[in-house]
Amino acid sequence: MIAGLVFGVGCGLAAPSLRIAGNMTTIELAPVLIAANGLYRGQVTVINGGIPELMRGEVDAATNAETQLLRRSIDDPSLRIIFTEAESFYRVVARRSAGIKSVGDLRGKKIAVAPNTSAHYYLVKSLAVAGVKEDAITAVPVNPITRMSGMLANREVDAVAIWEPEAENSARVLGADAIVFQDRGLYREHFNLQTSTKVLSNPEKRSALVAFLRSLMGASAGLRERPMEFWPLLSSKLNYTEAVIARSWPQLRYAGSMGGDLLDVMVEEDRWVAKEKARAPRTRGQLSVLIDRSLLAEARRGSAK
Repeated sequence: MIAGLVFGVGCGLAAPSLRIAGNMTTIELAPVLIAANGLYRGQVTVINGGIPELMRGEVDAATNAETQLLRRSIDDPSLRIIFTEAESFYRVVARRSAGIKSVGDLRGKKIAVAPNTSAHYYLVKSLAVAGVKEDAITAVPVNPITRMSGMLANREVDAVAIWEPEAENSARVLGADAIVFQDRGLYREHFNLQTSTKVLSNPEKRSALVAFLRSLMGASAGLRERPMEFWPLLSSKLNYTEAVIARSWPQLRYAGSMGGDLLDVMVEEDRWVAKEKARAPRTRGQLSVLIDRSLLAEARRGSAK
């Protein structure tokens, strides 16, 4: 277990403590970090992780893209999405000198990916639009993903498909040799906050999560209206410079709500996720159960008081 970061305001506050798992290398985690830094009136421990920690009962909630919820909810159908913390627009960055001028030119190339992730899915969707089959490229698994930009510069791969800030780092390391492919209408990641019906069956924890969603809504508003004010905090927690965060910022959106088309995205994406374990894709009705909008509705009512 990686040691957690403990945030919160001083003593004497009645709000219950919360434990949240989140990927401490992703800028999408920003609202959680800000909400935990005083907006939520209680102690919040943020550990590096995601849905697996939630499934093991180590945390009360966890962040991940919808892709991981689709993968993990087969094993744990109690998982529930309760908030879309961020939306991210992905990019494929390639080397022009590898003979790449279009997405179609990725056929036969080596592309760095984080396997079975939302970025991997975006790559597959991009290839399909260009008429390139998924098995027509060589997917090179890379972990940690921070190695991708160096591998691209060293010609170990021809392209990378990844989230920020590694996509931005890849483009910058290549300079004029970089060619970037992006179609914002094709796909955007829904970086969600998940909990489980097991947690929600505890009235105190449910009430705490509703209050935390209010804090996330406030944090999201701040990130939209005055983002630079929060970059020093994010830099200290995520270990990225403020300059890197600033360059990546245009690829992120913090709506402070639930993605309106989230279920549509999940229905389409589950067809791809299902291939991993050779299962049938789930129906729209089956997937709709995984989205619980009641906590957000309650949080909004509380904010209106």
